[in-house]
Amino acid sequence: MIAEANEVDAFKAEVRKFLSENLTAELRKAGSRMTSVYADHTAQMEWQAILHHRGWAAPAWPTDYGGAGWSPMQRHIFESERVKAGAPPVSPMGIKMAGPAIIGFGTDDQKKHFLPRMLNGEHFWCQGYSEPQAGSDLAALQMKAERHGDELICSGSKIWTTHANVANWMFCLVRTSKAERRQQGITFLLIDMSTPGIVVQPIVMASGEWIQNQVFFENVRVPVSNVLGDLDDGWTVAKYLLEFERGGSAYAPALRAGLDTLRSNLDASGLKKTPELLDRLAVFAVQVEVLDALEMEILLAVSQGRPIGSDASMMKILGTELEQRFTELQLE
Repeated sequence: MIAEANEVDAFKAEVRKFLSENLTAELRKAGSRMTSVYADHTAQMEWQAILHHRGWAAPAWPTDYGGAGWSPMQRHIFESERVKAGAPPVSPMGIKMAGPAIIGFGTDDQKKHFLPRMLNGEHFWCQGYSEPQAGSDLAALQMKAERHGDELICSGSKIWTTHANVANWMFCLVRTSKAERRQQGITFLLIDMSTPGIVVQPIVMASGEWIQNQVFFENVRVPVSNVLGDLDDGWTVAKYLLEFERGGSAYAPALRAGLDTLRSNLDASGLKKTPELLDRLAVFAVQVEVLDALEMEILLAVSQGRPIGSDASMMKILGTELEQRFTELQLE
């Protein structure tokens, strides 16, 4: 145990030194101005390039594919230190979502082509899941992809597509056949966003930010070789990917850092700390600590190779609800 503790302390020191030496004032500013899980696109790509140079762009990927090959504990330590230092995150769509799916289901040619370009930032990804009539009910998607020889001809639309305005690749769920169960007949497809027939329309938020989009596809020709996994079996790939989306993030470190900042701002403002306000801050702090304990339980399960199943979904719900509660607390 002493050796393990020494290794943890040594890794923390290494991470802190790296962050101290590589985080510029501009990158910290980009991290501090985030309104979601995404930082300014230019800053985010600059930070990814720095991480890639060090070999840390993909902490969870095996070293065979250019990843850091870190243990779950190392990944948790890095994420916690990154948040404390104010560094922006890497966009999750590629390295944290599409990447693991390609590693798990891709052919050798797909891995050789996509993974290096994902790491170095040449390919920037967006997710084509939700449709105007199929959001949370993902299996209701209707975007068609009809096979003609070695191509799939895609028609339909996707909505709430984050960063489709700057992405040059999309991983997408399309309907390639109709079956008794809606989850059948869906295919997981990798689409080059420069393909003719794709139109991206912005959805500008109340804050004035252009992050979300609606994407239209009109007879877009995609090579069958861009199917990930088996034709008509994309639901299997999507479920695998969603486990990374739902269980691949720890919410507690960012919430704890945000709470510390809020307390500092309150001290600096001279605002009177009423008993009610102090109680609310204390209750929220306890909720964050409970979340952290639950996330550590999942971390232990992953470290031991045990499946986390629905726990990942529950953590996503709890984490995002606490994020919303914290935003409301800040506004009040």
